[in-house]
Amino acid sequence: MTMNRRSLLPVLSVALLASAIGAAPAAWAQGKPIRLIVPYAPGGPLDVTARALAERVQPALGNVVVENKPGAGGNIGSDLVAKAAPDGSTIGIAAVATHAINPWLFSKMPYDAGKDFAPITQMVRVPNVLVINADTAQRLGIRTLADLIAYARKNPGKLNYGSGGNGSAGHLAGEMFKQGAGIFAVHIPYNGANPAQLALLAGQVDYNIDNLAAAAANIKAGKIKALAVTSARPSPLLPGVPAMAETIKGFEVDTWWGLVAPAGTPREVIDRLNAAFTDALKAPETQQRFAQLMAEPVPTTPEQFGQLMTRERARYQPVVKRSGAKVD
Repeated sequence: MTMNRRSLLPVLSVALLASAIGAAPAAWAQGKPIRLIVPYAPGGPLDVTARALAERVQPALGNVVVENKPGAGGNIGSDLVAKAAPDGSTIGIAAVATHAINPWLFSKMPYDAGKDFAPITQMVRVPNVLVINADTAQRLGIRTLADLIAYARKNPGKLNYGSGGNGSAGHLAGEMFKQGAGIFAVHIPYNGANPAQLALLAGQVDYNIDNLAAAAANIKAGKIKALAVTSARPSPLLPGVPAMAETIKGFEVDTWWGLVAPAGTPREVIDRLNAAFTDALKAPETQQRFAQLMAEPVPTTPEQFGQLMTRERARYQPVVKRSGAKVD
């Protein structure tokens, strides 16, 4: 009798596991809405793209409700995803800050960016662009990135650049540029990307490295001059502007974000989410909408997005350390 019970245990275990995995997709199949957590305030590019996709995947997944949970540089919203039930009912946005920079910037993190999430797909890539105040460019005779580097080398410390704060993506991109170009420029941190952009427009700082979505309108208006994009190749979204890698070999800094679920979410749930969201990203309507935001849709496999986040975390660790930025 004892032998029979023991022999049944593996069978029962497999049956229970299969039942648990098979039940997981029912979170949306039975009408339960999916929560899509955006760890930033409403209205920004991450929020707008999340809402556009949430609407487009409804035929495949049912109701997807976007919830904004800003705070602590994105850590509050990301932690909600990390600690949610791994059944597909809660997913979230993973961005450069939350999953590549914050792990090294914050002294205490509420989640492990490398272990507490299951990647679903990358959503977008937005090129960053080095922009200089148009009046400053004219006054100093700076027409190209090479001109900027040459001036900075001849006049160390005379140029300055702004960012949305110590440890922000713009700050760290600026530090990487300084190191790659062999120049010194003074960093001026502001309380957010918008104040930094206003300071550039007012001529209070000389240049910024900002994402193209935020800078595009002022580039078109002629208020700021784009010298280079920070993607590996020139961006079709900004014709005629070269890649920084043409001047600084190997330089590449993109803004990206994608979708993650809590670690432990069954693979078949991840696969179903991936199929729905990548189909939505490939739709012509999505590509047109994202192009208006200067964002390039990038549908990937879960493995590809996971590898991207791993590479980016490794790349930003020494950059954050060199910058001296820290949040207690």
